[in-house]
Amino acid sequence: MSGQWHFWIDRGGTFTDVVARSPDGRLRTRKLLSENPGRYDDAAVHAIREALDLGPGDPVPEGTIGSVRIGTTVATNALLERRGEPTVLVTTRGFGDALRIGYQNRPRLFERHIQLPDLLYARVIEVDERIGADGTVLRPLDPEAARQALRAATQDGLRACAICLLHGYRFPGHERALAVLAREAGFTQVSVSHEVSPLMKLVSRGDTTVVDAYLSPVLRRYVAGVSDALGAARHGLRLMFMQSSGGLADAQRFAGKDAILSGPAGGVVGMIEAGTAAGFDHLIGFDMGGTSTDVSHYAGELERSFDSLVAGVRLRAPMIQVHTVAAGGGSRLGYDGVRMRVGPGSAGADPGPACYRRGGPLTVTDANVMVGKIDPAHFPAIFGPRGDEPLDRVGVEALFGELADRHGLDPVELADGFLRIAVDNMARAIKKISVERGHDVQRYTLVCFGGAGGQHACKVADAIDIRRVLVPPLASVLSAYGIGLADVRVARQQAIEAPLEEGLVARLEDAFGALAAEATAAVIGQGIPADRVRTGRRLFLKYLGTDTPLEMDYARPAELADAFARRHEREFGYLSPGTPLVVESLLVEAIGVTDSPTLPEAQSPAAPPEAPGAGRFYSDGAWHDCTTLAWEALQPGLPCDGPAIIVEPNSTVVVEPGWRACLDGRRNLVLERVVPLQRRAAAGTDVDPVLLEIFNNRFMSVAEQMGVTLEKTASTINIKERLDFSCALFDATGALVANAPHMPVHLGSMSTSVRAVIERNPGMEPGDMFV
Repeated sequence: MSGQWHFWIDRGGTFTDVVARSPDGRLRTRKLLSENPGRYDDAAVHAIREALDLGPGDPVPEGTIGSVRIGTTVATNALLERRGEPTVLVTTRGFGDALRIGYQNRPRLFERHIQLPDLLYARVIEVDERIGADGTVLRPLDPEAARQALRAATQDGLRACAICLLHGYRFPGHERALAVLAREAGFTQVSVSHEVSPLMKLVSRGDTTVVDAYLSPVLRRYVAGVSDALGAARHGLRLMFMQSSGGLADAQRFAGKDAILSGPAGGVVGMIEAGTAAGFDHLIGFDMGGTSTDVSHYAGELERSFDSLVAGVRLRAPMIQVHTVAAGGGSRLGYDGVRMRVGPGSAGADPGPACYRRGGPLTVTDANVMVGKIDPAHFPAIFGPRGDEPLDRVGVEALFGELADRHGLDPVELADGFLRIAVDNMARAIKKISVERGHDVQRYTLVCFGGAGGQHACKVADAIDIRRVLVPPLASVLSAYGIGLADVRVARQQAIEAPLEEGLVARLEDAFGALAAEATAAVIGQGIPADRVRTGRRLFLKYLGTDTPLEMDYARPAELADAFARRHEREFGYLSPGTPLVVESLLVEAIGVTDSPTLPEAQSPAAPPEAPGAGRFYSDGAWHDCTTLAWEALQPGLPCDGPAIIVEPNSTVVVEPGWRACLDGRRNLVLERVVPLQRRAAAGTDVDPVLLEIFNNRFMSVAEQMGVTLEKTASTINIKERLDFSCALFDATGALVANAPHMPVHLGSMSTSVRAVIERNPGMEPGDMFV
């Protein structure tokens, strides 16, 4: 491994972050625009060639690169923009429209003209076959009819096939036969549900299988392009990709269903490593990039979701639990004279924010430039048509001036108002993964990373009442660094659907053993020695009659029942004594430990650090004179009180008034609130466009959280899947304040009903409930 380069790359929506370990063992970092037409086709390849000092036509010298690990948004973008491979869905006759019908939930409930997300499959083939829930063959497969239909599809140019049959997850005989016929017919991508997602629920299993068929060819082309550009096959180069589960996969095993959160997963891995190494065990990850903000929760174990909704598609695959909100540095700003909005649209990498000098719109980054929290002098000169100019402060001031003049506002106050709204949006996202799930955030440390996170960390922490923020030394490229830390992971699942009792233990042990052997073999097949592979056993447990299982560590039935009761009461707020417990499914994960980097040791500066500079920024309605320091000029243990700005080559950290920053022994920047936060006074009766948007969001959040709780705790399919309920917030007179996007038909009667309850119960007190 010595004498070679190793690259860890996160290709995000706006920036591509690169951490490289050079042959001398030092870590080097780089940020490039993900899209830079005319300069390079792929940012990851360009970064590698740039580090190796190669000319445009120079081949990569053999032996110079030891490994390349990449997290990419290629699959995510293809799904969002519906640019995947045209796919044919093969399913049981009579169920061809099952995925279109889905669970009957509408994405935008208040639109009379309903526009459902575009389907991922271009054609449906319904085959004559039917296997019952008990394995009985109710209708034998007609192979000849299936063969003809599959051949007709390939003759029409379709090359991706998703096969999902009724009960195929448990009885896969017909699916296997159809997979053979599909490959014989000429399909180059065949995804089969019992391999992709071997779990019950036809709709989510089918969606996951279709996603895999739809995205895998796109990934394969991207992988092939990177591999060819680096000469990977010729040099035996190890090329690996980050999966949504938080583990690496060999380039040839990187599949569509596992690539949706490829980049954000690396950030969570890096966040956990940085936070725990600094001595903190309760962490909230705050990753603010150019396009969006990803937030995550850690309290001793990597949290994952096994049932997700992404871009209108239901996925049943292991994914690191990340909540994303459209509030990145590139989020567009808008003001119509009444309400101010931040996002959800993004300026992306091209054209990017207005300050990038490409004619882009005003964004959160521009607002930070306007209020002085970003100084173009401390940003790399990579902007403009030729990629060699600094950020454009003058242009930003002109655009904010025009917008403010149209509405009679002060341009700096307008920019600060947008930032307050962005902070509130991000704070709500953090509450969703913490407070909403019963966690006391005051015990937590906010781990801030991503290129834009440092400008907002103190404000976000104040908004959720967290008193400590950790900014790691590689914060701006932490997702790339986390990809370098990741291990190879392979997960295998199996449906069980059996009551939890002592008699089930032998069956569970056998199933766990078979899954572990299969997962371990898959990890060893990716070049990991057997002595570096370990396995973990988990199961999914639920009350009989419900379908919201909890993921639990495997143990004896009595221990499982106790642990389940504690967790169920914490998450859902109630217990159901006497209701039998059901083991829904099993999960085995094999983890192959790889050679991981370590954070660089503190280095003495080669030259004396520059003296602190003076500057000022606008915050909380006033200008503040501040100290401007280079990160490398800070000495461990010596505090720096806000207001201050701390800069490093790839990011800026704003230390707000009332906060103190200090380097620890590992050169982490630890920020703590040292002056108690003064909460704002109550809003007056005048309409403040900033407060209007903030309170609109907060009231809506209350109604949405009510709905989430009801959905989780319900037993009936009408509430759990069809979402046939409504939650809303009313004032003391019964007037509607905010309603979650539930069922529109209820809205006409809810306010009248609430007023009737108020009139008939004049002695209402806080805490009362009326049914």
